[in-house]
Amino acid sequence: MLFVIVSLMWTYSVFPEQVAVDFAASGLAEIYVNKEHLFYIIMGFFILNNVIITAFAKQIPKIEASHFPIPNRKIWAQPQYRDQLNEHLINWLFCIVSGINTVIAFSLLGLATINSNQYKVSVFDFAWVSYLGFVLLLLIFLFPLRFFKTPTPEEEDTY
Repeated sequence: MLFVIVSLMWTYSVFPEQVAVDFAASGLAEIYVNKEHLFYIIMGFFILNNVIITAFAKQIPKIEASHFPIPNRKIWAQPQYRDQLNEHLINWLFCIVSGINTVIAFSLLGLATINSNQYKVSVFDFAWVSYLGFVLLLLIFLFPLRFFKTPTPEEEDTY
């Protein structure tokens, strides 16, 4: 979260008044947005991402386990596995939040570099941000595969 806030503040300070946000196949800018508008759009998306998904994650323990669309629902809904279920679901939602924050931060840094007069780089030099987003998305949505495996009972400490 701090990475997004710092990159948003830094990019706002280095952006020109009109920021190129869409590029043609030739690499030339087609659409420009005022930097204040871009700042408020990104900040709104950041707040929605962090507040809504985090608020939903905090509600997980209050939701009946039988309502979750997970494999092996009957096993995971048993009271002895509820803590594990809560932990997995909450961690998954926090992974979604951090993945979105990471992509936002790197996209902002790439956009600031592309719009900079100091560096002469092509928009295509930042295609790796798309791949990063895809890999994070893939990893995040593979995380629930854990629910196909039956939970293991926790062992008590004998110390």
